[in-house]
Parts: sequence; C-alpha cells; structure tokens
Amino acid sequence: MRILLDQCTPIGIKRALGEHEVKTAAEQGWSTLLNGELLQVAENAGFEVFITADENLVSQQNLRRLKLAIIALNSTRWAGIEPQLDSIAIAVRNAQPGSYTLVNIPR
Repeated sequence: MRILLDQCTPIGIKRALGEHEVKTAAEQGWSTLLNGELLQVAENAGFEVFITADENLVSQQNLRRLKLAIIALNSTRWAGIEPQLDSIAIAVRNAQPGSYTLVNIPR
C-alpha cells in the first residue's frame, strides 16, 4: 500500500509501516501544498492512505469525493504516538478507499 504522511505527522510512524511504501509530503516535494490540494495530488500520484495529525481535516474538506483513505491522529506528540504504532498499523490494514479513521492517542 502507498501511504503519505502529512507534514505534521511524526516520521517515526514509518517504522510501524515497514511493509508498505511510506513517503512524507516533504519527500514528495509537496510541503507547500494546502490540505485540499495535497489530498488531490496524493490521490493522483497513486497514494492510497493519507496519515495526518489534523483531526479537523474531516470538517475542512469534502472527503466524499476522494478514494484516498484518511487516518487522523489526535496528537503530534511522539511520546503518545509511539505506544500506539500497532493501532496505527491496524488502521492502515483496515483502510478502505474513501474512509476516515481517527486513531485516539491518549494524552
């Protein structure tokens, strides 16, 4: 599966998703794109999952038009995210085109 990590998402998440092709928005040269444009460009480039720490994305964008699965984290803190890497990997495995999943990171 091709996965794109948003700019605010800790790069350490790649470790839990080693069986997939994982790129960051910066690696793709897309760090200046805003969310709506970034989602469209990612989908057009063949990415299947977008992981972000912007849990407001669902209310800011019309996600129904996308085939891209969105996984949102409610934190950017690595100390909270690291123990949840298995939950993130499960969310990726269960991702369906056009789906939205919020992974709750305990505070």
